[in-house]
Amino acid sequence: MTLAQPEPGGLLPPRVTPQRGGLATTACMETLQVGYLHAVAAASGCSLAQPFPDNGIDWHVSHGAPGHTVDDEVTIKVQLKCTYQTAPRPPGPTFAFTLDNDHLVKLARTPVTVHKILVVMLAPRTREDWLRASHDRLELRHCCYWINLAGHPVTGRRRTTVRISTARIFDDRALCEIMTRVGAGGRP
Repeated sequence: MTLAQPEPGGLLPPRVTPQRGGLATTACMETLQVGYLHAVAAASGCSLAQPFPDNGIDWHVSHGAPGHTVDDEVTIKVQLKCTYQTAPRPPGPTFAFTLDNDHLVKLARTPVTVHKILVVMLAPRTREDWLRASHDRLELRHCCYWINLAGHPVTGRRRTTVRISTARIFDDRALCEIMTRVGAGGRP
């Protein structure tokens, strides 16, 4: 019995580096962080709304749960940032991130009726390292961290550096915990 041989080139072409589109890296970074937010929101059972125009806040995230005491559904505002200036897996308990003072003032305002958080994604410098897929998972690389900047002072003339805890990984568990605190009338 003769087995049929695949045609030249085979069914599975050799792994070659694909030609990536010409979209600016910063635009691609924005898309990457939105994908991360969507994945976290989906796993948390949250809904997302994008304000138009955004006016300095990228997303509204809402979470409905019977345990909320202030309302049956609570919302937070999220400002996303993505950088490769800080390498993934930063050593130490915090890393520095610099914001324009106009953005910081908006995020630091207190008191508020709807709380705000800043979510910062640390991405590898090259796009080829942003994503890994296999039969059992899709990995977005590397990580997002969150901070509530309410009350944070402006210290620079045009920009202010804030310290973000590496313990505050933004994932589905963290988002549910944030929403539970807000749903009880507390801060993120």
